[in-house]
Amino acid sequence: MRKTKTSKRIKKTVAILYRPSTKLAIDKAHELAEWLEEQGSTVYSAPGQNLGRNIKSVQTKDLAHLDLVVVLGGDGTYLGAVRMLGDHSIPVLGVNMGSLGFLTETRLEDLFNTVIAALSGKMEFRARSMLSVVVRRKGRVRYQGLALNDCVIERGSITHLINMEIHSEKHMVGIVKADALIIATPTGSTAYNLAAGGPILHPEARAIVVTPVCPHALTTRPVIFPDDQKLVFKMIQTDKKAILTVDGARVGDLTLDDEVTIVRNPVDHITIRKHSHNFFQLLREKLKFGERN
Repeated sequence: MRKTKTSKRIKKTVAILYRPSTKLAIDKAHELAEWLEEQGSTVYSAPGQNLGRNIKSVQTKDLAHLDLVVVLGGDGTYLGAVRMLGDHSIPVLGVNMGSLGFLTETRLEDLFNTVIAALSGKMEFRARSMLSVVVRRKGRVRYQGLALNDCVIERGSITHLINMEIHSEKHMVGIVKADALIIATPTGSTAYNLAAGGPILHPEARAIVVTPVCPHALTTRPVIFPDDQKLVFKMIQTDKKAILTVDGARVGDLTLDDEVTIVRNPVDHITIRKHSHNFFQLLREKLKFGERN
């Protein structure tokens, strides 16, 4: 892949995160890091990754100074970058080196041109809502995290279904008995939520969707909530546990003493797209939306 020559030096601060199981991703990350340094940019590697002797691993104190994060991998690698950034609203460019690549839209052959365009402000920077997830046990916070895609409460290895009480603000929504509950953002609506029969939400919709997985009652269906409401989930079985995962990463067990509160995070995630980006074209291309067998 030929690098693009530019007469203008790019002096920016960039972090690079690659898919560690893919040699091509590692090689291209090193190539990109070397090229960016030649342009006068400051380059950081992701924690636990190595891009060369002179490149430092990004620390929490460095995040506020980043201009761009480049992800070389699949959607799972992209979500790793989201966890790394936390509440820092830094633009993320996803380069597809996975199988689906719904979040990592940029093609590998366009890597250098797209990085130049992103650092020159010639791409679209689009805000995506995230979920703030808090778990309290008897009133004490035991977990806080963010989700770009979804939060899942599932039964795990136990044979019995989980019973969850759902509240929206001060109102009780109902009790759901199911294998799992998926609480998804519009971005995450095309992930596990879609596979479980949930609706597709436009990424700019101001909503949170709650979808049961294999519910016991035929009347239990997905519910779409405004994203300015606080959602609370409680176990109502005294002798059972559930498992909480946030963006695919296991957080831990939930018991009768736990309460999961989910709200829209005040800080959005920033994704990078071409000006010609079309969400519906992406649905047709990646998910074969509307095609007949």
